[in-house]
Amino acid sequence: MSFTPFVLAALVGASTAAAQTADPAQLDSIIRKAVADKHIVGLSVGVMQNGKVILSKGYGVRDLGAKTAVTPQTMFAIGSVTKQFTCSALMMLAEEKKLSLRDPVAKYYPNLTRAKDITLIDLGGHLSGYRDYYPLDFVDKEMAKPATADQIINEYATRQLDFEPRSRYSYSNTGFLILGRVIEKVSGEPFGAFISKRIFTPLKLARTSYEPAWTGDMARGYTSFALADPVPAVPEAPSWAGMAGAIWSTPSDLLTWDLALLDHTLISPASYATLASAQRLTDGRSSGYGCGEGVNDRGPAIVLSHGGAVSGFVAQNTVIPATKSAVVLLSNTDFSPIGALNQELVSKVMPRGADVPIVAGASALDAARKFLTELEKGSVDRSTLGEDFSLFLTPDKIAAGQKALNALGPISNVRVVKTQERGGMAVAVVQFNAGGVASQGLMYRTPDGKVQEFLFSRN
Repeated sequence: MSFTPFVLAALVGASTAAAQTADPAQLDSIIRKAVADKHIVGLSVGVMQNGKVILSKGYGVRDLGAKTAVTPQTMFAIGSVTKQFTCSALMMLAEEKKLSLRDPVAKYYPNLTRAKDITLIDLGGHLSGYRDYYPLDFVDKEMAKPATADQIINEYATRQLDFEPRSRYSYSNTGFLILGRVIEKVSGEPFGAFISKRIFTPLKLARTSYEPAWTGDMARGYTSFALADPVPAVPEAPSWAGMAGAIWSTPSDLLTWDLALLDHTLISPASYATLASAQRLTDGRSSGYGCGEGVNDRGPAIVLSHGGAVSGFVAQNTVIPATKSAVVLLSNTDFSPIGALNQELVSKVMPRGADVPIVAGASALDAARKFLTELEKGSVDRSTLGEDFSLFLTPDKIAAGQKALNALGPISNVRVVKTQERGGMAVAVVQFNAGGVASQGLMYRTPDGKVQEFLFSRN
C-alpha cells in the first residue's frame, strides 16, 4: 500500500489568504483531457471549495467487460486513505480515556520487538521502525494467501527494527494493523463495526464501507505491465489491506469526511491537531506526517494529503484547511497517473498567499506551459512579456533555447510547486521534464500578467 503525498498551510481557523474561485467547467475539461491522454480506465473526482462541493463526477468505466460507466455513486477502494479513519478512531478512544496515544505497544502486544520503547502515536506517524509488510506495488506470493492481522503483525513486528524508534520516518502499514487491533481490543468491537458505528453512520456515509462484499455498482480494479492493455487485478487476500487500507468509498463521501474533520464534528480540535501536525524526529527534523495525514506548511497554505494504492486501485485525498477546500481522486487502475492531475486540480483551489500579488489573466501553470511551448517552437509571444525580459530574450537566445530543448525531447509534466513574492511580483517555482531531464525554474509575473522573467536549469 503505497503512500504518495502531495502536500504544500493553518490547521484550524480562517486564513488571510485570498481564495481563488475555481470554475467547475474548467476542472471538468482538465479531467477529461487527463483521462483521454493517460488512458485511465475509470476515475471519480470530487472537488470542494469554501466548504461546498463544486464538482462530483465520474469518468470512464467501472467495468471494462460490461462497459458500465463510473458514476458519483460508484465505490472505489481507497487504500491508505483508510489510515486517517484509523487514526481518528484512535483519537476517539483517547478522548474517552480508554487509551493514551503515549501507551507503549507492550501494553497490548508485549512480545513485539522493542514494544516498551514504541508508542501508539509512533505507529500512527510511521516512526516505529517496524518493517512494512507491503512496500511493493503488486501482490506478492505472501499476500496472495489469507492471513489474520495478528499473523501479519507477529511476522513483521517481531523482526529487528529497521531503525531506532523516532529517529526516522519510514512508511509502515504494519504499524496500522497494530493500531487497528488495539482499537478492537480496547473497544471490544471488530474494527469495521467500530468505524461504521462511530464514523460512517453519524456522517451518513452511505457509500463507504470497510471490507465490503462485492456488489455490481463497485468498480473493478485493473492493472497493466509495461504499457500493455489493462487486465483485471488480483486483489490482496483477506486481512492484508485491513486497518491500513481496506475502506471503499466515493469522492462525495470523502469530501463529507474531510469537512467533518475540519469542523471537528467527531473528534476534538486537539485530536484534529494531532492528526494534522507533523511529528518531530529525535534530531528535530519534521517527519512531514501527523497521524494518517501527510503535512507540509510550506507555500501559500498548509495542505494535508494522503494517497492510497491497493491492487487495482489508486486514490488521493488532498485538503486545504484554510479555505475548507479539498480534491479527491479515485481510480480503478493501479497504474493510473493521477498525481499530476491531482496537483493541477489542487492548484485551482489553492488560496493565494497574503503576500503574493494577484496576477491578472492566465494562471501560473497556464502561463508557464504557454511560454515553454512557444520556446520549443522558437517563437515567443512578446505581448505577454515585460519590456526588460523581452529585450533580454534576443533572437539568438531563443534559437539556442529551442535547439537545446528540442535535442532533449518534448516538454512534459509541467507543474507549479510553490508561489511566493519578490519585489512586488508573484514568483512561481515551476518544475517540468525536458525529455528525460528534470528541470526547475522561476517565473516572475507582475500583477498585470506580464512575465518579467522565466529562467530555468536542470533540477
